Amino acid sequence: MSTHSASFVGDIPRHYDNGLGPNIFVDYAEAIAEECCKEKPRRVVELAAGTGILSQMLRSGLPREAALLVTDLNAPMLDVAKTKLSGAENVDYAVVDAMDLPFENATFDLMACQFGVMFFPDKAASFREAARVLKQGGRYVFNVWSAMDDNPFSLVAHDVGKRFFPTNPPGFYKVPFHYGDPEGVISDLGSAGWSSIGHKTIRLQKAIVNPEAFATALVFGNPLIDEIRERGDVDPDEVAAAMLAALQEAFGPCGMTMPLSSTTFVCRK
Repeated sequence: MSTHSASFVGDIPRHYDNGLGPNIFVDYAEAIAEECCKEKPRRVVELAAGTGILSQMLRSGLPREAALLVTDLNAPMLDVAKTKLSGAENVDYAVVDAMDLPFENATFDLMACQFGVMFFPDKAASFREAARVLKQGGRYVFNVWSAMDDNPFSLVAHDVGKRFFPTNPPGFYKVPFHYGDPEGVISDLGSAGWSSIGHKTIRLQKAIVNPEAFATALVFGNPLIDEIRERGDVDPDEVAAAMLAALQEAFGPCGMTMPLSSTTFVCRK
């Protein structure tokens, strides 16, 4: 996996969950969970589960007897998910690489992945693996962010990083938003053998919950913080303060709302 996808460690998971979760992940997790639970699958695996935002909704919406396997490449992210799902029945956890899944052929009825595919260096390989481990008729439900222009908070965050490091700007925010063209995703799915593919772009106007926590998480809740520390000579708290000011300028000083856009894919084997 790429450095960016494997570096959600240290204190990143806490900021990710507290600051990014309520603002950019939870609404889309609800939509994916609803789609996933429609057909009452019995064996379910989630890839790139992060801190368990979608995992909780899956466990609540799936039949009680359904087995849910929650996976991620990063053990520290899964540790947060385990805390959230403590006491839940029929849930297991595993650290796995989405491009080399350690499962037998035709194991699962459903695979889900929220905002993880963009980080997979070999997306076609991950799609082939998804098809391999799903049963005939099984579904792969995942989403990807639309382009940065359609998610302007990402432009704000990227520009703040450039302001502090003009000659060597951090590049993290280009990673999650580089895979926003649905036709490109469909092409990659087709090359991996998928033919039954549906997709829907979901656009939201999202009220920013706790702008201070959101601004802090845009710095400390992803590998941007590692890029800042690697470059040195800049206090990350100063970057977070500048991030809050930039968000207020972009979306208003109070009652802040921002556009969000992503595309959900439903693929049937």
